[in-house]
Amino acid sequence: MLKKGSKLNSILTGSCPKCQKESMYSDKNPLHLTKVLKMNENCSHCGLKYQIEPSFFYGAMYVSYGLNVAVGITAFIVSFVFFGASIEESFVSIVITLIVLFPFVLRLSRNLYINMFISYDPKAGQK
Repeated sequence: MLKKGSKLNSILTGSCPKCQKESMYSDKNPLHLTKVLKMNENCSHCGLKYQIEPSFFYGAMYVSYGLNVAVGITAFIVSFVFFGASIEESFVSIVITLIVLFPFVLRLSRNLYINMFISYDPKAGQK
């Protein structure tokens, strides 16, 4: 499922979408909040420039919005339907869930967005 060459591998691991040999992020841990968006300029293996054009990752905000809506709806359903929480308690669970998952959703949205435009190339970086 997460074999090299699949989009899912690149999206979930945050690896270069073209060669999938290294991480796009200078710090792999999304819980280091001051470095959550710090990306390498280029892939050191294949040379892919991650910021394809100026302000490229502004489009990832739309992906992030969709992911956050899905997370919020899921948190509501789990708390309200499965745990029988009140509307107020469900709202609090949505807010807490969104805050806790914020760095993961942020990186996931960038990974999804760049993978929409760049495909895996098994010959990338070979001379």
